[in-house]
Amino acid sequence: MIERCQSHDTHVEFIAFLETIDRQTPRRQDLHLILDNYGTHKHPTVKAWLAEHPRFHFHFTPTGASWLNLVERFFAEITRKRLRRGDLPQRPRAYCRHPCVRP
Repeated sequence: MIERCQSHDTHVEFIAFLETIDRQTPRRQDLHLILDNYGTHKHPTVKAWLAEHPRFHFHFTPTGASWLNLVERFFAEITRKRLRRGDLPQRPRAYCRHPCVRP
């Protein structure tokens, strides 16, 4: 698994993440990335980068299919289990164990 937390969600940060993946994976290996339809993933600069890196293959989840997005499912589960009946001090970030997400 390769992960990175960024302060912004622009095409610049996304390309930087793709470059990290490119450096950390064997060159002979094709890479299939499953992405949501966020505009950053379809930015013209990202499309140009993708054309120069043919081993990368993007697959997009269907529009409106948030149930396929694991992050959306994660927050929905926390909301269902922890935030019912006005239990608002329990913020979703408090349950995320990722080092760059702070409650």
